[in-house]
Amino acid sequence: MTNLYNTLSRKILKENNENRKKKYMIISFYKYFSIVNTTKFRNFIYKFFNNLNILGRIYISSEGINAQISVPEKNYKKMKYFLIKFNNNFKDIHFNHCIENKDNAFWLLSVKVRKKIVADNLYIPNLDYKKKGIYIDPIHVNKIIHEKNVIFIDIRNRYEYEVGHFIRSINFSYNTFREQLQELINYIQKLKKNKKIVMYCTGGIRCEKATSLLIHFGFKKIYQIQGGILNYVNKIRKKNLKSYFKGINFVFDARISEKITHDILGKCYNCGIACNKHLNCKNSKCNLLFIQCISCNTNFNKYCSKKCMIENIL
Repeated sequence: MTNLYNTLSRKILKENNENRKKKYMIISFYKYFSIVNTTKFRNFIYKFFNNLNILGRIYISSEGINAQISVPEKNYKKMKYFLIKFNNNFKDIHFNHCIENKDNAFWLLSVKVRKKIVADNLYIPNLDYKKKGIYIDPIHVNKIIHEKNVIFIDIRNRYEYEVGHFIRSINFSYNTFREQLQELINYIQKLKKNKKIVMYCTGGIRCEKATSLLIHFGFKKIYQIQGGILNYVNKIRKKNLKSYFKGINFVFDARISEKITHDILGKCYNCGIACNKHLNCKNSKCNLLFIQCISCNTNFNKYCSKKCMIENIL
């Protein structure tokens, strides 16, 4: 019988991952739909994905599924077929392919049941997530990016936005989606309801929930980039079109980022020089996610400040 959880230590799993020879594809997908028995649903997904040697992080909740995974190339079609046969809600699901494919994105399979597939901290009566923004094809984005009556809102976290974003887009400088949504509510209350608003995020899951919120508050011209940044970049590259997303795309796996353009939008936390490299402060009590250049990385020994460096030594 297949184990329903990982039985090996993370250290061994990481070593196994580094020694593996399979070619992996990094895929992400999500879908909002009602799941009654989340534990049963989770166990089905875990057993099948584990048998296909799929690695990654999957969240299951009563509102749907959110997955970021590495799939062996030879098992990709098997995975898609399984999902479509497993549940009718997967028939029209969109699979986002990564921009920079690396085999070491994940080293274990984690499938967890959560209250929500993306935490929002919203408690708004009658908020209907089925009412969502109209999908905009990524190619169409380039046609409207300069229109003055269109507002592009980046609903990702501060540290994602600071190293890469669409030109003319706005962002609320917070570190969690929950805080972003609260500030979005504050922001839209000052706007006229006839404003044309385009939302985007990495793959679509956050902006889709945000568009439902805007519709709930009476906005009519609400749109979202289908498949988010990932789908946009992949499509314009196929068409050899100019990218209006500048910098790098922050990702939540071992890769940390994917390079989109040569533009460097971030600044070193310590000296202010142009830099895009994120890291966590070496002081575990601090653990600040920040940008640091090579020079400051050497001078501060991977700490965010001299204070953290001294504190950790003592």
